[in-house]
Amino acid sequence: MKWWASLSLRGRLVLLGTSGLIVGLSIAGIAMATAMTYSFRGSLDRSADGTVTEIATLLNEGGRLPEPLPAPSNQVVQVLDPQHRSVLAGDQTADLLIPLLRGSEVDQALHGERIEVPGDRAVQPDTLRVTAHQVPDGRIILVGMPLGDFHRSLDLLRTALWVTYPALVFVLVIIAWRVVGAALSPVDRLRLGAERITGAATDERLPVPPSSDEMQRLAVTLNHMLDRLAVSRARQRAFIADAAHELRSPLASIRIQIEVAQKLGDWAAVSDDVIADLDRLSRLVDDLLLLARADASDPRRTALEPVELGTLLSSLAKRYDTVTVEPGESLWTEADPDALHRIVLNLVDNAVRHARTSVVLAASPEGSSEVLVTVTDDGEGIPAPLRERVFDRFARLDDGRARDAGGSGLGLAIVRELARRHGGTVRLTDGRPGVRAEVRLPRLPDSTM
Repeated sequence: MKWWASLSLRGRLVLLGTSGLIVGLSIAGIAMATAMTYSFRGSLDRSADGTVTEIATLLNEGGRLPEPLPAPSNQVVQVLDPQHRSVLAGDQTADLLIPLLRGSEVDQALHGERIEVPGDRAVQPDTLRVTAHQVPDGRIILVGMPLGDFHRSLDLLRTALWVTYPALVFVLVIIAWRVVGAALSPVDRLRLGAERITGAATDERLPVPPSSDEMQRLAVTLNHMLDRLAVSRARQRAFIADAAHELRSPLASIRIQIEVAQKLGDWAAVSDDVIADLDRLSRLVDDLLLLARADASDPRRTALEPVELGTLLSSLAKRYDTVTVEPGESLWTEADPDALHRIVLNLVDNAVRHARTSVVLAASPEGSSEVLVTVTDDGEGIPAPLRERVFDRFARLDDGRARDAGGSGLGLAIVRELARRHGGTVRLTDGRPGVRAEVRLPRLPDSTM
């Protein structure tokens, strides 16, 4: 099937359409020829039956038969004796010596068969189709219908079909080629538009056909895809730029401190600061790797297992002097334990850095299908219009892009990404005072434990 694969889509569609057209026309031609054959033969047989009825009426009346017998000019009529050996009467064209049918042919005809015999039996140029009928006194009526016009009509029909059908197929193929080409022209325009759009940043989009069909919907869908790719590309560029900026700051600080130590010869004086910057750099790299893995991994392949939220919150609260856990019922969710630990830990770290005195953790049911985990601090809070921005990667809430102590700017972005991959959501609300972080996760019924 290499030849099929080498054809263009236009060629395949035209070839399929032409094949179906040829099959359809062939079936129609055969059906027409068959119908015409039965129609012609039926017309001949009805004419012969009418003549048989007229001659039978004359014979049944018992009078003297006219000489010759009355019959249409295109028919041959004979009346045979009961032994069908001799011709008793005939029309003006009939042979009065030799019967049209011989021997067993008469018996077959009397049983309803139409017998075709050579025309030379009646000095006719064409084959005869003979009908037989026996009257009550035993005499037999034979009516022969010449088949010349019948055969010539069929030959004319076959010739017409053989001439007109190929010409019709040729014309329809040309029309189909042009129609399919016009139908596929939007595809060519889409292809040319796609060739013009490169991997570089561009606002150019694919041309949208004016028609409301599949091509128009395809072009709109592809343009929406290009819009999403453009947004993703812009996000990647911003992410890379922010990552480069964040990496440059600790590297520059380490370099300056090492140069100062080289000049002063006092390495001990700068070692603590260098280690602190290296820790900050290490956390930033770890966060970047975590986000990269989260973007690239398939959430359906994440290994999930039941996690009891009260135990998780209590274990995290033990790390901090200012963090407490509100008592509550035992609640379970199905999650990746490490990812869920990272979600709560990032929220707690963020709250501890901004709290004045305390941070409160709690887990409560939200209906029968969700569980709510909250982390509330008593700090200065975040204005409502800015609460969504803090989930952006490397987001800053001030113009100076100052870094709060120990932060990498990726903690809340990691929280949102991990929560989303577990089928949950995260948002910030007013803690009165401070900020209340709310994480909603799917709830696992206690009966499944």
